[in-house]
Amino acid sequence: MAPFVIQRDTALPPAEAWRRLTTWERHTASVPFTRIAVTTPPPSGIGTVFTAHTGVGRLGFDDPMRVTEWSPPGGSAGGGHCRLEKTGRFVTGWAEIDVVPRGPGSRVRWREELRVWHLPHALDRLTAVTGRLVFGRALDTLLAG
Repeated sequence: MAPFVIQRDTALPPAEAWRRLTTWERHTASVPFTRIAVTTPPPSGIGTVFTAHTGVGRLGFDDPMRVTEWSPPGGSAGGGHCRLEKTGRFVTGWAEIDVVPRGPGSRVRWREELRVWHLPHALDRLTAVTGRLVFGRALDTLLAG
């Protein structure tokens, strides 16, 4: 597995940062060559299923995911937590999104552990570095607009 962590501080309040990060279709505009299709009815929560299709033309792959933990910001703790399980054959693993209050804004932490089918374990470090770059850019884009 190739684990990585990305953390960002934002002036956005936790509820707004959470909304931007968990409106799954918004990820389409922030991850290159990727379209997101949510296959369960709104609102998002435990059991929500969506697929990220990455590719160009006929070449590509699906990365189906299911929300297995869902706790939006608010309540006594103030922070939010979401866990996604990757259920595909090509990409497996999980991702977690945490949003916690920090001053007038919030801190976002995106943790992910992924495995790409038939990719040798020797390339896990490269996979993690690539994941940090791609998802770091996505996180910046999602939080900016």
